[in-house]
Amino acid sequence: MTQPVVAPPLWRQLLAAAGVLQAVRAGQSTTTALAAVPSALRPAAQALVFQGLRQLGRATALRTQLAKRPPAPELDALLCLALALAWDPAHAPYEPFTLVNQAVEAARRGRAKAQAGFVNACLRRFLREREALVAATDGDPVAQWNHPRWWIERLRRDWPQDWQAILRVNNSAPPLTLRVNRRRAQVADVRQRLAEAGSPAAPTGDHGLLLARARAVQDLPGFAAGEWSVQDAAAQLAAPLLLGGLSVPTGRPLRVLDACAAPGGKTAHLLELADAELVALDVDPARCERIHQNLARLGLSATVVAADAGQVDAWWDGRPFDAILLDAPCSASGIVRRHPDVRWLRRETDIAQLAAIQDRLLATLWPLLAPGGRLLYCTCSVFHDEGRARIETFLAHHTDARLQPSPGHLIPRSAGADATVPDNDPGDNDGFFYSLLEKRLD
Repeated sequence: MTQPVVAPPLWRQLLAAAGVLQAVRAGQSTTTALAAVPSALRPAAQALVFQGLRQLGRATALRTQLAKRPPAPELDALLCLALALAWDPAHAPYEPFTLVNQAVEAARRGRAKAQAGFVNACLRRFLREREALVAATDGDPVAQWNHPRWWIERLRRDWPQDWQAILRVNNSAPPLTLRVNRRRAQVADVRQRLAEAGSPAAPTGDHGLLLARARAVQDLPGFAAGEWSVQDAAAQLAAPLLLGGLSVPTGRPLRVLDACAAPGGKTAHLLELADAELVALDVDPARCERIHQNLARLGLSATVVAADAGQVDAWWDGRPFDAILLDAPCSASGIVRRHPDVRWLRRETDIAQLAAIQDRLLATLWPLLAPGGRLLYCTCSVFHDEGRARIETFLAHHTDARLQPSPGHLIPRSAGADATVPDNDPGDNDGFFYSLLEKRLD
């Protein structure tokens, strides 16, 4: 008889999640930090730390009310995590009293157990004075919006009508969106099998399905068979945008470059839509292995090269490409709901540095494009400096480039939200920027 799985006690989950939060504060991504968490604890720790990161601005402000001087990093992470989870009872994953009791227990069992009394005193005071303490932090925009102050100010400048809507979506949990592999399945058939498995889904775009609730992908029918991949609805626009309207060369396959390809979602979509000779680049060999794995599951193949797209002499064979996808390194400011650590890891100075990389890649890859070919520049960013401004700069210096109809900036949206930006389709999507450039024949 199979023994039932017993969930780890909450104090252990909190201790593991606080360790991840501490690592994020030290500059590590949640992906890296969670990899060090024991597998039995990892799903619960991820759920807790993700919610904690989405409320970290409020929690830090509350901790400042409770203790003007921050305690040691380990205790501060635990204290702020408990406050982030408990400050709003309507959205707390457990009763606030339970969270406080278990956080104190975690402190007693952690490495800094001598300071457990301090955690206990702070959190008991929070329970007694919650309304007054929350009210005292309401005037702090970082507490109100749970983003760094510079991030909020940049959004207000770039999106004066929509910055609040963007921040609200950023603080919500994302949906699970699938892209059906049309070489192996039809959208309607996958949708029916998902419904039969207890996961109803709604169509989105030409090849997408939006699940009513997220589940582990391994538990869903069709994943192992390569019938679908996980990909946000906005990201699913890339391959059709690049390939739409391209004429197939006579006597040879379409040559396509995916310049910053890992983990391979857009690479796979390109291959699902077209018979192409595709080169997929990524500077990280480990991430290139992820591309291989994803393509193998889907029954697809490409030439995967571990190389810096900007160092052309190291990997290019001299033959021009008919189409280039440049999904450039960026702030990831459009996918914060999926990666809530991003807002706390980024610094304001990163944006100018990333813009310089984006300019360099555009200028370096453009000569590799055949006349009449197309380059799709995209970033998962909502900041204008990583989207519109980069294309304006590029076009000012490249008279052989012609801007084609393309979505431009897409702001992140939750299902059912009002359409506040004309570019956006109704539905649910991350924030992105798309600009399609065609090289003139003359």
